[in-house]
Amino acid sequence: MKRLGLAGAAAAIVAAAGAAFIVRGLPPRPVTTVMASAAHAAEPGAPIYFQDPDGKPFYSLTPKTTPDGRAYRAVPAGADLSFDEPAAEMPAAAATDQRKAERKIKYYRNPMGLPDTSPVPKKDSMGMDYIAVYEGDDSDDGSIRLSPGKIQRTGVTSARVTRQPIRSVIRAPGTVQEDERRVSVVALRFEGFVESVANVTTGDHVHKGQPLMTIYSPALSSAAAEYLSAINAGATGKELKGARRRLENLATPEPAIKELERTKDISLSISWLAPQDGEILERNAVNGMRAGPGDVLFRIADHTLLWVVIDVAERDLMQVALGSKVTIRPRALAGRSFAGVVSLIYPHLNMQTRTARIRVEVPNPDELLRPQMYVDAEIDTGAPAPVLAVPESAVLDSGTRQAVLVDKGEGRFEPRAVKLGRHGGGYVEVTEGISEGDAVVTSANFLIDAESNLKAALKGFSEPGGAKPMEMPANAGARP
Repeated sequence: MKRLGLAGAAAAIVAAAGAAFIVRGLPPRPVTTVMASAAHAAEPGAPIYFQDPDGKPFYSLTPKTTPDGRAYRAVPAGADLSFDEPAAEMPAAAATDQRKAERKIKYYRNPMGLPDTSPVPKKDSMGMDYIAVYEGDDSDDGSIRLSPGKIQRTGVTSARVTRQPIRSVIRAPGTVQEDERRVSVVALRFEGFVESVANVTTGDHVHKGQPLMTIYSPALSSAAAEYLSAINAGATGKELKGARRRLENLATPEPAIKELERTKDISLSISWLAPQDGEILERNAVNGMRAGPGDVLFRIADHTLLWVVIDVAERDLMQVALGSKVTIRPRALAGRSFAGVVSLIYPHLNMQTRTARIRVEVPNPDELLRPQMYVDAEIDTGAPAPVLAVPESAVLDSGTRQAVLVDKGEGRFEPRAVKLGRHGGGYVEVTEGISEGDAVVTSANFLIDAESNLKAALKGFSEPGGAKPMEMPANAGARP
């Protein structure tokens, strides 16, 4: 793009303004008015024209508003490369010519981008001059150089490669289940009868040692009589211990044994106690019923610690590790969340859903969580140690290889292949290809990549034996 002086800018604006009035069918403004507006725009710091606030191709030499009342945006001279001031020591065109004269022309390339070069100046079939390629513009290190104007127009931005933790969240559904280790049953080890059942029902919360029922059994009475005889006979040592062990083997509650030792009296029935705190899940005991060995009379579960079983997709399984933190959000408890950690990764996959089961232990002191609840889980994955990372937008991924564009300064960019690791939080880990402190392009990198592909193709045609169109250099951009 050629740079215009302020006087040239004013003339250009006059011509553009006149053309705009003719195209829109408006009567042309007096030339003196247009020249005055252009001269005022050329003053340092003053707007040179006004542009539509939405970026549409509508312009005005004077302040203007849109049909909906919004003001046009003022464009000063410094905001448009066409109106940059030339260097004070020499005109911009002369400075450009001097810089070009100091460098040697390597060859001339086709102005339409065709794979055709010439060692001498020439014109194409349409009469257009071939474009000179100078030394330094066509380096052998695979980099591409862009002018400052092109960098500004394409919106190229770069970011430094830094070390930071890469963490991502895996979201998956799950269900609440009981902790198998906190479920117990109340059953007899002998033949007996349930004389009476306490006032407890399914769903009630009971405490350890709370009476559940009274039991009568000839076997239990016989063992109690044998132990009492050993006490009365003054037996000591193994004989007394053996008699007591028989009562313990019948699961006789400890308070009942101590009561027998204190009163020296055998009760016809014994109170049977709850073995733990928890909710009664099942009650099968009925007044007067006969109970055999192993019959389940009560089933009790402690819900202060529950399991959450999560179905994680097969592709995400490798990111989950034992001890990973998990946030549980029950669908029935809006706004409530619970924290837990991964305690087990089940060894098998579900063949139909291609998911793996992850078990999370979740404290439930208030017992708000209930078995079989549906929950949404967020598994925090990644290592806390910082790793080399770049923004995800900096990576050019062709599917078979990944690359980034390294900003080497002074408008030069170099494509470089990289190997990637974890993704998370808008960043991706880079395990190979770049170093900490390198600057990589984070926006407009596809445009630079396309320019790099074109340059590599032209270079291949200009070199001896390089006219094979399928032999693309390895440092061409990552995308076709």
